[in-house]
Amino acid sequence: MTTRSSDAVVTFTRPFAIGPHSEELPAGTYRITIEEDLIEGLSFAAYHRTSTVLEVPAIGRPAERKQYLQIAADELEAALERDRLDAESGIA
Repeated sequence: MTTRSSDAVVTFTRPFAIGPHSEELPAGTYRITIEEDLIEGLSFAAYHRTSTVLEVPAIGRPAERKQYLQIAADELEAALERDRLDAESGIA
C-alpha cells in the first residue's frame, strides 16, 4: 500500500487540551504530521487518513525532548474551533 505523509502547522492562541491527553498545552504554533494510505482499486487517486500526530512542544519553544501525541483529526478540528471561539469572545 502506498503511504504519503504531510506536515502542517496550527496555531492556538490560548492554552488547550486535546483528545484523551488531559495535560493542558501552552498557546503556540504546533507541527502536525498527517499520514494517509492510498485507496487502491479506484479509477482516481484517493487517500484515507491513518494518523494525525501533534508534535509537542510548540515550534520555537526550547525543550530537552519532544513528544508526539496521536490525536484524531476531528479532535484537532474541535480544539481549533474552541480556540477560535474563545478568542472571539475574549475568554481568558
